[in-house]
Amino acid sequence: MYAIVDIAGFQYKVEKDKKYFVNRLSHEEGEQVEFDKVLLVDNDGDVKVGKPTVEGAKISAKVVGHNKADKKTVFKKKRRKGFKVKKGHRQRLTQIQVEDIVA
Repeated sequence: MYAIVDIAGFQYKVEKDKKYFVNRLSHEEGEQVEFDKVLLVDNDGDVKVGKPTVEGAKISAKVVGHNKADKKTVFKKKRRKGFKVKKGHRQRLTQIQVEDIVA
């Protein structure tokens, strides 16, 4: 059984008892979170597609922790102008564990 859910503007394919990294959520570690923007639910071949969301479907998950992603380096240069800029960025992430998919 899996579902496609919209979490903070991004769509994720989630399955029960698996961990996922999503954009930073404002919940504390160990807190329960519910997502109700479920776009699709597949229960062993029985597919329910929402218009735009599936009625009564929700995903319950637990916040495992907050992390940062690997550093991305952004380097800009304009040739023959002496212009160079080097910046770094680390995306803030939240790790969640899906506990139940209600369809």
